[in-house]
Amino acid sequence: MELSAPFRFRSRNLNSPFTHIPISHPFKHPPPFSTKLVNKPTNSTLTLRALRKEPIEGLSDELNAIARRNLDFAYTRRRVRDAFTEVHQQLDHCLFKNAPAGIRTEEWYERNSRGLEIFCKSWMPRPEIPLKASVCFCHGYGDTCTFFFEGIARRIAASGYAVFAMDYPGFGLSEGLHGYIPNFDYLVDDVIEHYTKIKVRPDLRDLPRFILGQSMGGAVSLKVHLREPDDWDGMILVAPMCKIADDVLPSDAVMKVLTVFSKVLPKAKLFPKQDLDELFFREPSKRKLAVYNVLCYDDNPRLRTGMELLRTTKEIESKVHKVSAPLLVLHGAEDKVTDPLVSKFLYEKASSKDKTLKLYEGGYHCILEGEPDDRISAVHDDIVSWLDFRSSSK
Repeated sequence: MELSAPFRFRSRNLNSPFTHIPISHPFKHPPPFSTKLVNKPTNSTLTLRALRKEPIEGLSDELNAIARRNLDFAYTRRRVRDAFTEVHQQLDHCLFKNAPAGIRTEEWYERNSRGLEIFCKSWMPRPEIPLKASVCFCHGYGDTCTFFFEGIARRIAASGYAVFAMDYPGFGLSEGLHGYIPNFDYLVDDVIEHYTKIKVRPDLRDLPRFILGQSMGGAVSLKVHLREPDDWDGMILVAPMCKIADDVLPSDAVMKVLTVFSKVLPKAKLFPKQDLDELFFREPSKRKLAVYNVLCYDDNPRLRTGMELLRTTKEIESKVHKVSAPLLVLHGAEDKVTDPLVSKFLYEKASSKDKTLKLYEGGYHCILEGEPDDRISAVHDDIVSWLDFRSSSK
């Protein structure tokens, strides 16, 4: 990826747990479409997408209108993020309220080999804390690295780790049609391309490097490892999407229809979707906060995206025996989104000599952010403890 230098900036206030400096790009560089559509929302098709969304309780009409904008284009997603930054910082969630102070953050855009601007972010510990290793994050389907992961990254960074994340094309603040994955391998290419540059930084090249993947990000992480098995000192997978349970797969007849239509209408939001909203977060109060993740993709999957996810999980399922890196797999025992049995399957089939599977009793899918506070802290502590042991041994 080629760094877009004008888009790079650093946080300067080390005493505040959250420091935000607006990215200059959305306002000083021309977007790939006419800004008239955004500047006059009442006359724009960009604002018509999500009128079906329920208003977010407690927000002004203005912010609710912003949250309902069409997010197909990155330019709009960046404007929405800017509008909600202060709102996120005030949410009643332990990840935001108890975020460690003094973490140094940096945000920038890079242009990938296909010409798309990719949003990147880093979190570094206080200057007086020596670095132990780098941790590179792969986010889940429809998600972004600028909401709940902000608090997760700060906790890991506070323990002495350089944490890095990026939004895939079409997700979060990166360019690309929202929620569209024309080829899953493109995501893997972008992750390898970006994190290869991170791993050779002078301050990091002699340190251990780990990859952390959540849900679909677990599938991305696995494919990254399978492509470069000797380049990572360990892999942490949280509720990984590495096999689709047979009982939730579409029937053979439906699959044939979807296969045909995905070639004719690849971007259409027609892939079947189960209503799983209440199954992501176990804690009801945290479930209510999920609506503030206004950049997430929550429509029906686009046809090509759905087919790519199925293809990828089948490919990974056939190759899990080749997984050889030190492995930590974490999963909520009551997860109905990605089956914990799939994590058990991965754990048993992986050839890694150093592998650990931990199931959290009663836990749902989002164990990093959607459980009671004490459970969230326990999961984060388990991750840091695992990293500490492997980092010290290196």
